[in-house]
Amino acid sequence: MAEPRHITLRELQRAVKRTLEETFELPVWVSAEISEIKVNYSGHCYLELVEKGAAKGGAAKEPANGVPTAQARAMIWNTNYPRLAARFEAETGRPLGAGLQILVKALVTYHELYGFSLQITDIDPAYTLGDMERERQETIRRLREEGVWEMNRQLEVPAGMQRIAVVSSAQSAGYRDFCKELEKSPYRFRLTLFDAFVQGTEAENSIVEALGRIAGRQEDFDAVALIRGGGSVSDLNCFNGYRLCAHVAQFPLPVLTGIGHDKDTSVADLVAHAAHKTPTAVAAWLVERLGAIDGGLNYQALRLGEATRERTHAAALRLERLRGELRQLSGERLAREKMRLERLVSRPAEAAREALANWRMRMDRAAEIVAAHAPERLLKLGFALLHQGGGPLTAAEQAACGEEVEIRLADGRLRATITEKEIWRRKR
Repeated sequence: MAEPRHITLRELQRAVKRTLEETFELPVWVSAEISEIKVNYSGHCYLELVEKGAAKGGAAKEPANGVPTAQARAMIWNTNYPRLAARFEAETGRPLGAGLQILVKALVTYHELYGFSLQITDIDPAYTLGDMERERQETIRRLREEGVWEMNRQLEVPAGMQRIAVVSSAQSAGYRDFCKELEKSPYRFRLTLFDAFVQGTEAENSIVEALGRIAGRQEDFDAVALIRGGGSVSDLNCFNGYRLCAHVAQFPLPVLTGIGHDKDTSVADLVAHAAHKTPTAVAAWLVERLGAIDGGLNYQALRLGEATRERTHAAALRLERLRGELRQLSGERLAREKMRLERLVSRPAEAAREALANWRMRMDRAAEIVAAHAPERLLKLGFALLHQGGGPLTAAEQAACGEEVEIRLADGRLRATITEKEIWRRKR
């Protein structure tokens, strides 16, 4: 019986290698995710590339469940790695690392001992940036579909926000700029820092954890300031993550973002109650709101002062009119009594004396009436005159607790502060 025809393993490997090298004679562009990366002592970079579920932009039908559906080794020789790594970081703002989606130009190679691998000769940074934008759009779509897109912007805010929970890195320049801007203002703010990473792979989880701690004491704060300084697009990509943005959109307190970037707007900016370009701009906005309130109070104080002066002027005119009427009535009464006295002069002396005594009694009564209406008389009886802001205080409702009033007594003046007020309403 003849032996079956066969080939050796080495022959099979060489056939596979020959077939691959003939089929992929030229480099090909390949998209994948970096699962592992390391640079050895000689400067060569070794990577493990994977494709999980349905790769973004691919034709696979499997769900994107995080399970690898393809895997391959790749390397970048030390003659290319420094140049490719520097260009990638300069354009994306972050170094090559695990978890990044990349598009590489590679030669397909096969070794009898080490198997299939890719020799990378170029990397397209624009693809990685495009992948970030696709993730950004996916976050926006999910938040809109879940109906939480407008929730934080619809929150009512207090007129003046002074108790601020700050989510930032304690060492960041953005946080220092935020504090300095508030310190320059004439208003007092109470800041509570919730230290968090605002850059890197741990940023999203760190910020979400800080927001959770704030939510546990939400009654202590008026608003949340989520701030960080400037950075590259990839540095700020954590602010496009679905988990972080969902927390911001549904947060029970108004969220104010000051994420230092001039060109792009993060999803966190879009769902926050108010978005600003820099931490300094957030601080300036808070100061402006209090300034507007302060201006309104000043305007009301001016109106109150004008009303007080008008009431005081009207009261002074009325008092002067009453004094004139009193002088007129007194003069008329004296004139009548004088005429009567003249008529009595011609009568007998006794009648004259009686009339004179009667006249004097009436004059004394009139003098008492005049004296009784004098302010000095009322003050000596224990009454007092109250003044506020240079004018008389005639009703309890004109004064407020904590305000200072001037009390005029018969022998001097006092200054006092109102500590309690009670208004009596007359029954109709």
